[in-house]
Amino acid sequence: MPAEASTQLQLALEVIERHLGSTLLAVHLYGSAMDGGLKPQSDIDLLVTVAGRLDETVRKALSLDLLHVSAPPGQSEKLRSLEVTVVVHDEIAPWCYPPRRELQFGEWLREEIAAGIIAPEAIDIDLAILLTKARRRSIALVGPPAEAFFDPVPESDFIAALADSLKLWNAPPDWEGDAPNVALTLARIWYSAATGGIAPKDVAAEWAIPRLPVDLQSVLLEARQVYLGKGVDRLASRTDHMAAFVHYVKCEAAKLLKKRAGN
Repeated sequence: MPAEASTQLQLALEVIERHLGSTLLAVHLYGSAMDGGLKPQSDIDLLVTVAGRLDETVRKALSLDLLHVSAPPGQSEKLRSLEVTVVVHDEIAPWCYPPRRELQFGEWLREEIAAGIIAPEAIDIDLAILLTKARRRSIALVGPPAEAFFDPVPESDFIAALADSLKLWNAPPDWEGDAPNVALTLARIWYSAATGGIAPKDVAAEWAIPRLPVDLQSVLLEARQVYLGKGVDRLASRTDHMAAFVHYVKCEAAKLLKKRAGN
């Protein structure tokens, strides 16, 4: 367990265990904490697996209490942003695509959760990527190791999830207020499409920058600096450059994914 996150992880586990009780099967720490180390803007990613569907009372209470052990990026010296994904084991094992998510908690949902608005369970294509990450590198805070607990995600479904993710960003409103994260996420998709691997955001950015046209490299350079806590986000004022970057990376990644899907 990363030392800098141990106290917050313990608080989060107490909340999760209190609300989920005997239905809780596993909690896995994955993502940046396990893959390259936590950066200034990194979330703490937790995958929570339960035995059955949650009733609305539990869903709401759990989400509201997680607000107290999480904080928006850069707004607390003691707390990082938590991203907690809850899945029902029997809905992802045996594996099928697209998978279903039971509950999602994240700082981008803070206002809705605080107002008592809890998103319902839903199909979540990102689970194919998330579970691949967890099986490759994670810590079991509760339950067995991820590689023994979850079915492997077939490469075809991993590719499908990457391709479906590319459809999320089509115009400036799709990345408004979140441009650095979107730029880095696209770099990761491009990296995965090219290599079949999964890299931390800053590593994927390093790989992608020299492969970009010179006039677009500054978009990813700036996004990487923001992620590392070494720069200020000015991408909102660079609408045309950001749009051109998104279009270019989507096209390059889509070509690679199409090629992989055909192999």
